[in-house]
This record gives sequence, C-alpha cells and structure tokens, in this order.
Amino acid sequence: MKKIGFLGCGNMGGALAKASLQSVGAENIFVFDVDSKKLKAFADETDVNIADAEYIVTNCDYIFLGVKPQMLKNLFEKIAPVIGERTTDFTLVSMAAGVSTASIAAMAQIDCPIIRIMPNMPVAVGEGMILYTVNDFVSKENLDGFLDSMKFAGVLDRIDEDKIDAASCVSGCGPAFVFMFCEALADGAVECGLPRDKALLYAAQTLIGSATMLNVTGEHPGKLKDAVCSPAGSTIEGVKALEDGAFRASAMNAVKMAYKRTLELFK
Repeated sequence: MKKIGFLGCGNMGGALAKASLQSVGAENIFVFDVDSKKLKAFADETDVNIADAEYIVTNCDYIFLGVKPQMLKNLFEKIAPVIGERTTDFTLVSMAAGVSTASIAAMAQIDCPIIRIMPNMPVAVGEGMILYTVNDFVSKENLDGFLDSMKFAGVLDRIDEDKIDAASCVSGCGPAFVFMFCEALADGAVECGLPRDKALLYAAQTLIGSATMLNVTGEHPGKLKDAVCSPAGSTIEGVKALEDGAFRASAMNAVKMAYKRTLELFK
C-alpha cells in the first residue's frame, strides 16, 4: 500500500487527508503541521500518523504540499536537500494556488513527477471537485495511484495547466459564494416568517437538488431557469429582483476578482 504524506493539515490539507482515509487507511497516512496543537487534534480525530517533514519527504510515495503559496519557498529551502537524496519513486502533489508545476520543480531542484491540484472544501464530505494537471514526469502508475487515493473525495477532472487557475476560481472559490447565496436565501425566508433551521434546510436542499438536476439533465441552466418561471408568477418576480441587484454581474465579478488575486499570490 502506498504511503501518503501531508505537509500541512489545515482546512484543505486536512480535508484531503480525510478523503484518502477510505482508500489507503489511517496507518498509511502521515501528517505534519507547524501548529502542533492542530496537528495532534487532527491525528486524535483520524488516527493518522504524526511525522516530521523529513520523514514524509524521505518515505512517502505521495507528498501533498498543503501550505500557502507564499510559504512554499521557505518550505522547499528545508526539504529540497532531502528530496534530492531520494532514490525511490515519489510524486509531489501541490495544491498551492497560482504556482505552476515548473515553479514547483524549480524550488524542488529536481526533475520529478508533479501533480498540481485545485480541490475544494466539499472533498471533506465526499462531494468535492478536484481539478488536476501533471508534468511530463508523471507516469500512468503515478497518476493511477493518485486518482485511487482521492476516489472518495468527489469528482476529479484533468485540465490543461494554463486553464487551472481560472477553473479553480469557480470550483475552489465557488463554495464560499454558494454558502453566501444559501445564507441569503435563508435570510429572506426568515424575513418572511420561517424559523431559521427550516429556512436553512430548504435553501440547502434546493441548491443540492438544482445542482443535481443540472448535472443529470445536461440542460443549459438558463433553460432550466425558464422552466421554473411561469408567466406573471412568483419566480419571475424574484428573478427580476435578482437582475435589479446585478446578481449575475456580481457573480461574474466575484470569479474575475478571485482569478486576479490568484495570479498575484505567488508574485
């Protein structure tokens, strides 16, 4: 069984570690984080192994880089010499926004298999979206092992590297936008007299059902929207209110601004 190491077990690193539990088992997962309290709490919760960074870099088959883009250079200053001494096959898996596989290779100071991923938070509940791209050193065996380790995380989709940053601003940043929309729907229902718990349940299930219908039918979202809007009915009145508030323009701008920031992160 392959060993998987996580350098950083914050929100995203921890979510991916949890997603891999069903695939490889806690005994084959090793985690490190500079926050020792958070690290211990995570290990106590999941039964994974606590290890130092040197052990993970030396012994794990897949090394997930779960630190912020701004911290990568400092991380590689410490681990690059250890990576350079490895004689066994390994794969680096980077989830750092805006950092190319070429940049990772330059910091690692070695030609090695690198998989760049952009996951989102719903991987923690098995309904995530993981975008991935690979460099030329990733073999079929390397890729198959990665895909197998993440198979319980949700949907994995390969994308050209020059599109991954834009795509991640939909799938990676999108959950925050969706949560805001869900909260706003619930707030509106509360204003109309519904209890908060009912309002949140109805809003969340409406989002789940609508997204599932979109994927299952393959229909354009505009067509599905039109199917809900009866002439002179309640729904079209609500749609007009959203348009009056520049709802679609605001959503587009949220993605664009997230993309702009992503490109700035590693500079």
